[in-house]
Amino acid sequence: MMPTRQGSFRLFRLFGINVFLHWSWFVIAVIRLQYHGLEYGSYVWYGLEYVTLFLIVLLHEFGHALACRSVGGQAQQIVLWPLGGVAYVAPPPRPGAVLWSIVAGPLVNVVLVPVLTAASVLTSSGGWADSVPNLHALIHAIWLMNLGLLIFNLLPIYPLDGGKILWALLWFVFGRARGLMIATVIGGLAVLAMVPLVVGQGDPWLYVLAGFILLNCWKGWVEARALARFENIPRCDGFACPVCKSKPLRGALWRCGKCGQSFDTFETNAVCPHCGAQFSTTACFDCGNSRPLGEWLIPAVVPPKL
Repeated sequence: MMPTRQGSFRLFRLFGINVFLHWSWFVIAVIRLQYHGLEYGSYVWYGLEYVTLFLIVLLHEFGHALACRSVGGQAQQIVLWPLGGVAYVAPPPRPGAVLWSIVAGPLVNVVLVPVLTAASVLTSSGGWADSVPNLHALIHAIWLMNLGLLIFNLLPIYPLDGGKILWALLWFVFGRARGLMIATVIGGLAVLAMVPLVVGQGDPWLYVLAGFILLNCWKGWVEARALARFENIPRCDGFACPVCKSKPLRGALWRCGKCGQSFDTFETNAVCPHCGAQFSTTACFDCGNSRPLGEWLIPAVVPPKL
């Protein structure tokens, strides 16, 4: 249920990261304008508010992406859609790397809090509410949006940032799979506990959001069970991924792109035993990176001569 590029168009590329915008952003902008009514003296100011929300979300997602790269992960795409934004990040499978990649997004909003607070105080004390009421209302709205996004994102509900931070912290104690299981269960129970509030508000947007969270909690639970089975597969000694340092899985888990047969690339030196095809790189199941087999070899430690 996470957004994809389907129905999106590319806006620009920055720092090697492609930014896409889903067409439904514009539809939701019109719906929200009609739902909330006009709060400014002109529709132009509401458009500026929506564009500012777009920029805050974009900065948040770039925080995720650049932090992921700083720990050796991959981040090449950001998709902005009505429920916010998603930075497609693939940090190394270590709890510390995952935690930093997640925390960096809300940290952007934390940095913006004092800046926007100072701007809001300045406009209030400077009498802007009377002289330029639209600009004063816009700055106050931006301050509220950033603070609201920060608080909402830090709720310990998977797949919000707070829920993913909880997962990374649980990973340190219980392991990757079990930590994800616990985080998704907590997230699902939290949403179910808020059902009376959602029903009481009667806002259709809250129904969509609650459904989105529940579906992603279920998806995370299924992923956690798959990870648990994955973690029980034996590992191959003498080799380690050059990127994430994980030992490779043992068994006929690599599929030949020429004949379609499965084989253990570390037993056959990256040569398919069925058709003889030679492969220049070997993919890591943990981080997804592909490197030449020679880079996987852990140098033997030779004891010093006495």
